[in-house]
Amino acid sequence: MSVPTKRGVDLATPRVPAQVQEAPSREGVYRRVVGSLAPRVLGAGLLVATGALHLDLYLTGYRTIPTIGALFLLQVITSFALALALLVTGSRIAAAAGAGFVLSTLAGYLISLRTPLFSFREVRTEAGITAGIVEVVAFTVLVAVALGPAGTSNRGPKVLTVPLERLAVARTTRWAGGALCALTAVTLSVSLLTTPAAPSSSGAGSALLDVTTIGGATVLTNAQGLTLYWFGLDTPTTSACDDTNCTPYWPPEIGTPSAGAGVTGTLGTMRRSDGRTQATYDGHPLYSYVSDSGPGQANGNNVTLNGGVWHEMLASGAG
Repeated sequence: MSVPTKRGVDLATPRVPAQVQEAPSREGVYRRVVGSLAPRVLGAGLLVATGALHLDLYLTGYRTIPTIGALFLLQVITSFALALALLVTGSRIAAAAGAGFVLSTLAGYLISLRTPLFSFREVRTEAGITAGIVEVVAFTVLVAVALGPAGTSNRGPKVLTVPLERLAVARTTRWAGGALCALTAVTLSVSLLTTPAAPSSSGAGSALLDVTTIGGATVLTNAQGLTLYWFGLDTPTTSACDDTNCTPYWPPEIGTPSAGAGVTGTLGTMRRSDGRTQATYDGHPLYSYVSDSGPGQANGNNVTLNGGVWHEMLASGAG
């Protein structure tokens, strides 16, 4: 017996309703968009913050430091470029590149706290500590973006068939990334806590002044053989380098000066704001430079830092 049909359709065959794909709710779409956009916006913002910090240092004097100035400018350009790439594309590669960049910048800072890097030694200051903290936070966020779950499509539900092995690798990778972030934060903390504060002065009681030849110029040195400098903003009775952002880089020569062989200028002293006596030469207060690690160096000559230009003190006087 034949089964009746309607318009050529076998009525005995059970009809399977077509799969209905429910459109995502507005709340669901909003959560997915915000959930994928917020981390990369935060990561891009932190990259811009690190670039802004280096730009400020570059404009306020680091540009005059050989090699270091060029590296700071490169850091500024790179951080802004990576921030733009991350913000526009949301690419994990851009996030990973940003994390690597921030980590290398932080490593350079920590190394220069211990030993001169390209003839420049960094000192522990509030600005440096702030920059280090920002870079650790930026590294953590960028690692999270690079290793986080892929963005969810807003075109509807999708069945994911991911092998368990890949899930295990992803989970392990994220744990490793978290451990690396924690290690970076601990390294910064330990380095800052164990880095000795830069000397705020050189000399004590009396300051023996001597001379040596560096680059064809006869320059004034202190008892340790370090080159002495004068600051363009000073006056014979006032030091313009008188705070914690300046004296760690330019320790004042403390003590009543006495002349060694070849010292022909006028020796004198001036009273600093903290009551200490600073040696002067031809009316210029004298300083050494933290990046001169030994005799025969004049890394601070013609460097613009702390709002003015620093010059090596010639035996013949300020040029």
